Amino acid sequence: MGSVAENNRELADFLRRARAQVDPSRAGLPADERVRRVPGLRREEVARLAGVSTDYYARLEQGRRITPSAAVVEAIGRALGLDAAGRAHLEDLIGLSAAPAGRRARDVQRVRPGLYQLLDSLDGEPALVLGRRTDVLAANRMAKALFTDFDRLPPARRNYARWMLLDEDARSLFVDWPEQARAAVESLRFETGRDPADRATAELVAELGERSPEFARWWEQHRVHQRTHGSKRLRHPVVGDLTVEYESLTPPGDPDTTLFVYTTEPDSPSRRAMNLLASWTAQGPERAAPAGP
Repeated sequence: MGSVAENNRELADFLRRARAQVDPSRAGLPADERVRRVPGLRREEVARLAGVSTDYYARLEQGRRITPSAAVVEAIGRALGLDAAGRAHLEDLIGLSAAPAGRRARDVQRVRPGLYQLLDSLDGEPALVLGRRTDVLAANRMAKALFTDFDRLPPARRNYARWMLLDEDARSLFVDWPEQARAAVESLRFETGRDPADRATAELVAELGERSPEFARWWEQHRVHQRTHGSKRLRHPVVGDLTVEYESLTPPGDPDTTLFVYTTEPDSPSRRAMNLLASWTAQGPERAAPAGP
């Protein structure tokens, strides 16, 4: 990962897989008599919908060195029915993103003091700060109690996707583990497009591909996901079943850092479980990681 040729292959693979997932009948294409040997759209159909020549789109999908304009990339994204994350990933792979390639790979991420203070102020709600490649940069006591105490792990293992895919406690914690794990893989795939030259991301992907068959299968599908909000269903070993909603916030001027805050519906069984967890963790820091390794 990181060379121009490899990045072009990533782009070609993404376009082919995205094209195969489009339903021709929903793309507004007229029916014809030809038998479709493969699912999805044909290359010429994507080209027609995007307003470019078939030869131009074919060369792009073959990984040739072409730099389309922003308007053409937007048109291709519409033709393929990409969501916001998919369009952003396409722009990253083509090279339209504002961040220079390799910039993030050379910087060591640090959490601003103000973010630490914000985490501490959210004393009743779990909160995590994730960085590049889903590295866990910081967590408050409630997040450590709800998920695991990442601070107890070696620095190289403080990664949300790695924990989700390789830790048996994570599998038992999430009622909908396949859905959550797949979202973590798709988020990591999104990250690789943002910075394809990052060596640490490449090493993480290689490790997960070797150790997790689910990761290898989902990674090959080349689907991307950008976590902005959602819900998680948990079966916590201390407080039982609960559902949490999360919102993500990106601090201005720090696009590589994301704050995730997890909340519960007021006056619900999940809220009562969260209050019980807060009381439980208040008994001592040594009891703040019931689900960890």
